[in-house]
Amino acid sequence: MSQVTERLDPDDAGLARAAQLLAQGQLVAFPTETVYGLGADARQGEAVAHIFEAKGRPRFNPLIVHVADFEAAQQIGRFNADAAALADAFWPGPLTLVVPLRDDAGLSDLVTAGLQTVGIRVPAGAVSQALLNGFGGPVAAPSANPSGKVSPTEAAHVLDGLDGRIAAVVDGGAAKVGVESTIVGAFDHPRLLRPGGLPAEAIEDALGRPLAHAPAGPTPNAPGQLASHYAPNAPLRLNVTHPRSGERLLGFGPAAERATLNLSPSGDLVEAAANLFAFLRRIDGPSPIAVSPIPDHGLGRAINDRLVRAAAPRN
Repeated sequence: MSQVTERLDPDDAGLARAAQLLAQGQLVAFPTETVYGLGADARQGEAVAHIFEAKGRPRFNPLIVHVADFEAAQQIGRFNADAAALADAFWPGPLTLVVPLRDDAGLSDLVTAGLQTVGIRVPAGAVSQALLNGFGGPVAAPSANPSGKVSPTEAAHVLDGLDGRIAAVVDGGAAKVGVESTIVGAFDHPRLLRPGGLPAEAIEDALGRPLAHAPAGPTPNAPGQLASHYAPNAPLRLNVTHPRSGERLLGFGPAAERATLNLSPSGDLVEAAANLFAFLRRIDGPSPIAVSPIPDHGLGRAINDRLVRAAAPRN
């Protein structure tokens, strides 16, 4: 059923309205430092079910729970020494920790897709922090876009895909990081489940040892692991130095002189990550897209992860 999607300002009145809608079991999109999330009260099964319905998301794909602080996170998951150290080092920030689910967490089973672990994040940014504190509970929130499509970094992107399917979007401007959070499994030995807005190198420095790398399983144990994801409508060809006739080039660095759009003319990976999803939307159209090579270190690992999934065969 179509509904009127409210566009809320990130002021006291707008955030109070957003918290009220969440408490009523409605869906509210809101900005984080990474991308816009599509939030629902993680304790209300019907509200969480509406996330999957609005996005067209498969129910075997678990959701990340957003909370205001580490104390709230400890009410949901069990943190070993490594998990607690990473939370202390990087929260609030673009890191999701997958930890064992507490028996008394009170979450809808849909949030964890039946797993005994849960992904938890404390997002940075004044708007998300104010909303979570005002709501006073855990918010399940995947990216606020139709499943498999390009993630939203502005309120307008949310409305492009979900207008009429959700109750409201809080317009907090453009997301600063531009790619989703890094996900680390911290239920035994820390392992990288998804590269993202916090470079893996920084996490390894904090731990004092390398992260393990989890092999892909038959079903996801964290979001962002589906082979085809983050996809524009046009096909993508990656690691292109010489685009073919009819292709539009999404460039990177000073050598990409003929680029239709350039993620970062100076070769800055932070700038490239912030521009990635917005530029994929802008360059999308009837012509194929070629993408320049991106260095595979730092935030480049997250960029390449998203591009590989965007270029994968469509389901």
